[in-house]
Amino acid sequence: MGIIETDTMLLVGMLLAIGAGALSFLSPCVLPIFPAYMSYITGISVKELQGNKNRKIVRQLFAHSFFFLLAVSLVFLSLGASASFLGQWAQKLLVGDSGLLIQRIAGVFIIIMGLFIAGWIQIPSLMKERRFHYTKKPAGYVGTFFIGLGFAAGWTPCIGPIFGSILLLAASNPGQGMFYTIMYVFGFALPFLVLTFFIGKTKWIVRHSNIIMKIGAIMMILMGFVLFFGLMPRISGFLLDLVQDTWLSRLG
Repeated sequence: MGIIETDTMLLVGMLLAIGAGALSFLSPCVLPIFPAYMSYITGISVKELQGNKNRKIVRQLFAHSFFFLLAVSLVFLSLGASASFLGQWAQKLLVGDSGLLIQRIAGVFIIIMGLFIAGWIQIPSLMKERRFHYTKKPAGYVGTFFIGLGFAAGWTPCIGPIFGSILLLAASNPGQGMFYTIMYVFGFALPFLVLTFFIGKTKWIVRHSNIIMKIGAIMMILMGFVLFFGLMPRISGFLLDLVQDTWLSRLG
């Protein structure tokens, strides 16, 4: 496999990981409670957050968002590193084409998670809410940091299957496992930061969240089949040929 084709595979995986991160944030488990979460960690009312914000409020929002996302990122990256390590360990332990075997196992699980997220199958154990609930927020940015840790470790019904799929992808590709996890974190953080300053726009997205989740679930299912049948090199080769043909036609 050539270097360019490998880079193309990495790019495809990167886009999927970023999309998975964004899907986690836009899920019905997270987005509807986002304004309340921001109000809780900043001490600013939802009405104020949705209205015109002065510089002081903007600074507070940015600072609290930074510490919240820092905590979330630490948990996600730790889990990603663990998945990559387990993937490397499994490949050393197993004999034969272990990489393909791990990919196929990951593909099956990702398909199941996609069907669950779309609502086409029910898995009672994943339906249970596991977020930490705080009756009183610890003071300042330290409190925001610990709330972020609790949020990331809570494993809500929507985030768990999506991020779990990224962990399986990391385990099946140990060399790029941390890269995929970083891209997932980026995909989660980007809409979080954008909507922090446009909280009033979340209502429109919430109304269409079911459609967003179903589209994301279909993408997960397709990715599962790609992993199971080992089609990623073919897809990367097709995309590479498409790009090369496009450039050649322009140069010609």
